[in-house]
Amino acid sequence: MPAAPVSGYALCVAEPTKDDVDALVGPATPQFAYQLRARVRELIQGLPEDHEVRRYGDEKMELLDRLGHASSKAEEGPAESRERIGWEKIPSSAPAFDPLPRRE
Repeated sequence: MPAAPVSGYALCVAEPTKDDVDALVGPATPQFAYQLRARVRELIQGLPEDHEVRRYGDEKMELLDRLGHASSKAEEGPAESRERIGWEKIPSSAPAFDPLPRRE
């Protein structure tokens, strides 16, 4: 089976680290989640399935996928109460850990 093509970005990194993955995922927003997910995939694609950084990258790609259906990562602080006045006027209030349902 031929090897997957490697992007220019992946060629710049000798062996990806968790810090490399975090550098891509850290500033993620819903609008750019899928572009960043693609970059993480390119970064880790040459690593063996059982490699620690590959597994970490796969976890972060799942986070980015959820973020693509959310309005924020919302990793810090408590969730806003849905009983808050004006809540129904917020177009999307779904954090990445509880994203909106996928459209079928």
